Amino acid sequence: MSPKQTRPAGHEPPGGVRIGLGTRVRNPIAFGLFSRPAWPYWNVFLALLAGAALRWFFILVYPEYDGDTGVYGTIAKYILLHHAYALDKPFHLTLIRLPGYPLFLALLFKVFGMDCYGVVRWIQGAVDLASCLLIAGFVRDHTSRRAALWALWLAALCPFTANYTAVPLTETNSIFCIALGMFSSGRLIAQIRSRGRIASAWLVLTALALSGAILFRPDGVLLAAAVVPGIWWYTRKDAARCSGRAALLCGSLAILPLIPWTIRNYRVFHVFQPLAPRYATDPGEDPLPGYVRWTKTWLVEYVSSPDVYWRGDDIAIDVHMLPSRAFDTAEEYRQTDKLISDYNVDTTITPELDARFAALAQQRISRRPFRYYVALPLARVADMALRPRTELLSDALPIRWWEWSKHPMGSLIAFSYGLLNAALLAVAAMGFVRRRVPFAAMLGGYIALRCVLLATMENADPRYTMEWFPILIVAAAVAIAARF
Repeated sequence: MSPKQTRPAGHEPPGGVRIGLGTRVRNPIAFGLFSRPAWPYWNVFLALLAGAALRWFFILVYPEYDGDTGVYGTIAKYILLHHAYALDKPFHLTLIRLPGYPLFLALLFKVFGMDCYGVVRWIQGAVDLASCLLIAGFVRDHTSRRAALWALWLAALCPFTANYTAVPLTETNSIFCIALGMFSSGRLIAQIRSRGRIASAWLVLTALALSGAILFRPDGVLLAAAVVPGIWWYTRKDAARCSGRAALLCGSLAILPLIPWTIRNYRVFHVFQPLAPRYATDPGEDPLPGYVRWTKTWLVEYVSSPDVYWRGDDIAIDVHMLPSRAFDTAEEYRQTDKLISDYNVDTTITPELDARFAALAQQRISRRPFRYYVALPLARVADMALRPRTELLSDALPIRWWEWSKHPMGSLIAFSYGLLNAALLAVAAMGFVRRRVPFAAMLGGYIALRCVLLATMENADPRYTMEWFPILIVAAAVAIAARF
């Protein structure tokens, strides 16, 4: 066989192994652990080791217990103890959270014991490392091995995603579903393009990833909204006969797990609720629409959520914590001060108080509609995207990071976090602008859909943008690999 001839798969010479799609290198065991052919293996191993160390650091030094953790944990315990999807204080059936994460916790509680949140954090660390491998695999399949190594290192050393492994919340699992969805849908599209038929295994795996994303978080439906049309779009020319069928099958399989959940909610609560309610309220509970609408007339920064927004109907509110844009006139300030003072008497938003909040909100909206419908939503999305991602480090780093005189070192670290986040966004944007991102319409479409959804939110929580990161890392990796 001449040097230019190739061997079919499974007929490599002795000491040869295949890496990725058709790349053949010498066996590192046969030719030395520290030889040049072994370097790709060492690169992957070192990246995963560094990623594990970073996640262990956050888990050991900054373990978090969020308020939502208690909600998910309570539901998980009632699933095991009473076979009921319910909350306590008082005991009542609920639908305010989708079943994916409570079932995940219930499984771990069953195996490792109740309230084993330490184990949950370690499992999430392993899940996040698996996401890193899937992101790198996606880039390897559709760009290059060099770009894949960049993607692996960026994903492994990303402090923002690593930080979320230390708190029992849905984000780590949601990120895994997005990474799996990218990887499996990329393989599915490639198979349809090259062979003109649907690869059942990749179709089912893609559907499972889309289902998981939905069952963990209601906004996970955006992944299906981007991937399902993407399957059709990227295969319509090469395999027109099966492109539409593949997209339809994938979408149908993805929503199957929602059917029993929807039926359960209708039987128990007599409502059609295939996802979770917009304001996380059970049927019969007041979502406080007037209060929510009033906060949307001025809220931009994340810090206003713990200072004001999350206090509603529970904790006293200090009018001095409101930003100046919450009042357009002196009369409006007096009106707002009186309303908050009346609320602070019992720290309960009654229907009468909620109606007063609604009237104040309408007054502000009528005065400046552009601010309410355009300027403030864009400002909230910008704050979620660009602020230092230190919300889970609030015990160690200041939320009001711009107040340098009070905590100069903490502000410096937070500012550095912000610069790192901005750099990742800038490099990722470069990857899209230079058209180097594989399946750019599908991945960019997901980010665009998420931005539209975030623009409707009343609170600017950077946690809602965590699902961007698998795509940002892909885009940044291909941009860096092309440059260097």
